[in-house]
Amino acid sequence: MVSVQSLRVEFGARVLFDDLSFAVQPRERIAFAGYNGAGKSTLMKCIAGILEPSAGKVSAPKGTRVGYLPQEGIHVSGRTLWQETESAFGETLALQKKIDRLSHELTTLDPRSSPYAELLDEIGTLELKLDNHDPARMKPRIESVLKGLGFQEKDYLRDCAEFSGGWQMRIAMAKLFLQEPDVLLLDEPTNHLDIGTQLWVEQYLVSYPGAILLISHDRGLLDTLCTRTIAFAHGRAEEYAGNFSYFQRESVIRRETQRKQYEAQQREIADHQRFIDRFRASATKATLVQSRIKLLAKIERIPAPEQDDAVMNFKFPEPPASGHMVAKLEAASKAYGPIKIFENYDFEINRGQKVAIVGPNGAGKSTFCRLITAQEAPDSGSHEFGHKVATSFFSQNHADELDPDRTVLETVEAAASRESAPYARNLLGCFLFRGDDVFKRVGVLSGGERSRVALVCMLLRPANFLILDEPTNHLDVQSQDVLQRALKDYPGSVLIVSHSRDFLDSVVDRTLEFRPGHPPRLFTGNITYYLEKTEEERTGNRSSTLARSTTTSSAKKPPVNRKEQRQQEAKQREIRNKILKPLESELESLEAKIAELEGAQATLTTALSSPQVAADPDKLRETSNAVAKITTSLENAFSRWAELSDEIERTKAKLGD
Repeated sequence: MVSVQSLRVEFGARVLFDDLSFAVQPRERIAFAGYNGAGKSTLMKCIAGILEPSAGKVSAPKGTRVGYLPQEGIHVSGRTLWQETESAFGETLALQKKIDRLSHELTTLDPRSSPYAELLDEIGTLELKLDNHDPARMKPRIESVLKGLGFQEKDYLRDCAEFSGGWQMRIAMAKLFLQEPDVLLLDEPTNHLDIGTQLWVEQYLVSYPGAILLISHDRGLLDTLCTRTIAFAHGRAEEYAGNFSYFQRESVIRRETQRKQYEAQQREIADHQRFIDRFRASATKATLVQSRIKLLAKIERIPAPEQDDAVMNFKFPEPPASGHMVAKLEAASKAYGPIKIFENYDFEINRGQKVAIVGPNGAGKSTFCRLITAQEAPDSGSHEFGHKVATSFFSQNHADELDPDRTVLETVEAAASRESAPYARNLLGCFLFRGDDVFKRVGVLSGGERSRVALVCMLLRPANFLILDEPTNHLDVQSQDVLQRALKDYPGSVLIVSHSRDFLDSVVDRTLEFRPGHPPRLFTGNITYYLEKTEEERTGNRSSTLARSTTTSSAKKPPVNRKEQRQQEAKQREIRNKILKPLESELESLEAKIAELEGAQATLTTALSSPQVAADPDKLRETSNAVAKITTSLENAFSRWAELSDEIERTKAKLGD
């Protein structure tokens, strides 16, 4: 559908990528991976036709429709929400309008005249075209997409200008989904979406009829949706025939392989050079020396392995000890005019608890954070901190409070404690400030960069109660991993407002839900548990509860004796050998097959962009068919790989591994 041929993009002396070639097949899902600034969004703009590449070209068959959703910068005004989304069906509306106009003209003509017959025939042709567009489905489709993206019926007649930047992006997404372009380009589509809306978008994209190219820091979305990954780093782009998790594993293997090949070649070169240096002056060895010199000149040098972008594991400064109760609200109420956030609400967080705060935008999550940290008082009720509680609060607003005249490094060092100050430079590297970036003035940074500086400042302060309001905005996957690992090991109490399921799930042990018009609810489990419970409520399914009660009943049975226990263990080993080993063997063989197919695909893709193949229609068709065939084989292999991985995990869980 889309062919990228020998693409090069450079900005001054910096080359983002060079000689990049790949083809997008119908219904394919491709992820763009890499650290911020590596070239992902730039490539997407080239494919969308917004940016002209320095060399190479992007081509597509005539009539291919490409839709692009940028990260930000969309603002619509002067039209209602319904009018804006309805404009996605521009061709359908234009046909209907023309039919209405011609039908009105028809009433002014003599039914026995020739112009009447001609006009009637034209209306019939237009109505036939209109039937193909199925206008009857237009209204329910618009309603379905708008509700899925979180809009309410009362929003339909609001002017788009009344919506904030995050909701403006939802409007653009709704319009794009309704247009259904052949190729969908999405740059961070789940930014600013609550968890419920993220799930809807994920399900919508899984069944989307066109091809999708995706940039996202949501690992769950990347793994669920994509079957191919193009990774950008150090001026190069590499392809991986799998989702994001596959790319992470395979990239480690590739780097290690390259390192070994490089070191082996360097030893070979050194051996040749030693021979040349030793016998250069020997007349009897002159022929051999010249032979070695020619051999060295012919060696195609393997580039030196580049430094891994993954950096240090960060640990929070040791927090001061606090009492058991960290903070609590009693009979608290808060409202802004007629909008009630909550009323007569009790909440308490204790030492070591980690709570996720979830819910749609505007439901009161940030307000709650300000109340629990005493930055804002409740309208009624009380707030209380526990014994020796030291809070550290990160919000997006803190970025605006930084001194614009200080450098990034000066700002962070000023906020650090004596113990954490030596780690300031390394921690900045974890959060995308590398090299000379640390010497930039805060005043010249973008909003996202200032937010990251504010986050680093907070992380370096000793505290036993952390409150993080959307900490993962503007962080790439590697930076999220650094923060996630640090929070998992952190012994203090944490409240986190975030819409990132993957980030929250392994960190929190409780989930606090905010919904407009309802009191907040606390779930004693992580995000997966919360989603399961709310899904049970929605569908009325109680199977999970029954399963848990069955498990509880069985747990009360008296323990078996030692002989029975050995028999059970022997039986379990037998089951493991019969069931688990064949699955693991098949998975190992499949991974080798995927690597082999991936290499063949890379070779064919390179051949596809060569002038010899491009100039020969038969070769071009043959190579394109081969690429499509291998791509299908890879998709099937990777689907089986995912099935096997899940089956192995389920089997291990059943066996107690």
